[in-house]
Amino acid sequence: MLDAGAVTAFANADRVRRERMAALRRMTDEPLVVPTTVVAEVVTGGGPRDARVNRLLQGCELMPLTELLARRAAALRQSARRGSVVDASVVATAEVKGGGVVLTGDLGDFRALTARSPIVSVMSIP
Repeated sequence: MLDAGAVTAFANADRVRRERMAALRRMTDEPLVVPTTVVAEVVTGGGPRDARVNRLLQGCELMPLTELLARRAAALRQSARRGSVVDASVVATAEVKGGGVVLTGDLGDFRALTARSPIVSVMSIP
């Protein structure tokens, strides 16, 4: 599961980080998951930056924000008293997918949010 910081970091990555991303993808048969709320946060509507993000997203599974996910994200955020709506939607999406690891550059907010979810953990962007 990628948050906005991870999508941006990997989309604009240097060679070393691109190789790390490729290694992450080889570690599992499952595609990396990106909630559509993250897409809304990272794209600009055009230009070279979006092209890099779009290339990254081609190999990912995009998950829309349903009412169920929105309500779970709200509950997580209320309980943690930290994190943005987008951050909470990433954790809620990970729960719906059966758990997993959120890759992020924002460990503080995600640690608070994932503390309320026993099946989701957080890891700093490699």
